Amino acid sequence: MWRARCPDKPVDDPFRLRAALRDPDDVAALRRRWNPRKQRHIGKFYETQNEKIDAMLKTMESHAQEGEEGTKENALKVKIAVYASFIANCILSILQLYAAISSLSLSFFATAADSVFDPAANLLLNQLHRKSKRVDFDKYPGGGARLTTIGNIVYSFAMLSVSILLVAFSIQDLTTHKDGEILNFNVPSVIAVGVAFVTKVLLFLYCFSIRNSSSQVQVLWEDHRNDLLINGFGILTSSAGAKLKWWIDPMGAIIISCVIIVSWTYTSYIQFGYLAGKAAPHEFTQLVVYKTLMFSDEIKQIDSCRAYHSGEKFLVEVDIVMPSDTPLWKSHDLSQDLQDKLETLPMVERAFVHVDHEVSHKPEHRKYI
Repeated sequence: MWRARCPDKPVDDPFRLRAALRDPDDVAALRRRWNPRKQRHIGKFYETQNEKIDAMLKTMESHAQEGEEGTKENALKVKIAVYASFIANCILSILQLYAAISSLSLSFFATAADSVFDPAANLLLNQLHRKSKRVDFDKYPGGGARLTTIGNIVYSFAMLSVSILLVAFSIQDLTTHKDGEILNFNVPSVIAVGVAFVTKVLLFLYCFSIRNSSSQVQVLWEDHRNDLLINGFGILTSSAGAKLKWWIDPMGAIIISCVIIVSWTYTSYIQFGYLAGKAAPHEFTQLVVYKTLMFSDEIKQIDSCRAYHSGEKFLVEVDIVMPSDTPLWKSHDLSQDLQDKLETLPMVERAFVHVDHEVSHKPEHRKYI
């Protein structure tokens, strides 16, 4: 439970948070120290604390404006990342499929399987992202925030299925290989995968530079990062299988497939958390609590505050306490205004504000107490 601000404190900073701000030069000096290690941790602590205080002291209008400006500023960069990745993935999937078929290398088949799915994933995620922005609220009253998350999960399971099949084929090749059978070193195939590797380096660097501007770009840079490891390792194991030992190629395919399985299993785990309603970071809940306390002197206490995922964004539920003699119209208007303000925060999908006159009741909306 949180109590409202004290009337004898400054209006714009009633809890005197500014007094806890540390000079940036002092914080930077702490972080630059190599010994002892404790000093660097202290520097990081104060840097994080300064960021939290700055976020709390900003008005909600400033948060909304920064989010909107960031979206507009990065719109072209995000579009370039999405379309460049899609076009490149379409071309590279053909190249890598050619490399796999012409060389019959299982390592190249593993890289090709990952590459062939990339254009389909780009198209699926782009369409779902657009759909989430234009969702029919009569059909989906909760909004379309979960659509992109569902798309990520579907794609993850597709990649897992293909990777498991490749592991099975590679194990079969290891167990049924006949003496005398060798894998020919196919130069055009290696060049094709090398071109894919260089292209992925460029896409990775570009997407990494703007990775925080969009969830789409976040997924893309992770995918390009994985492709770099997969293609680079695929070239090594395919070449080594042809020049050194035959079993290196199927073993490389198994390792590549296992890397893909681990990577997309982790992605699925994260996305399932978003879909299941995982709690928002504690820092975000603190921000919502502070903004609610600062919203009006009519708010005497906050009974509870919950923020949890609805897809990548958050649903926010706040229970505020107002005097028992507050007129209905006033409590309604204030809670509606607060709700509208909270929904201007960049990461908030929807907000719900409940008004009460005391805090001694049982928690609401609890099926089991």
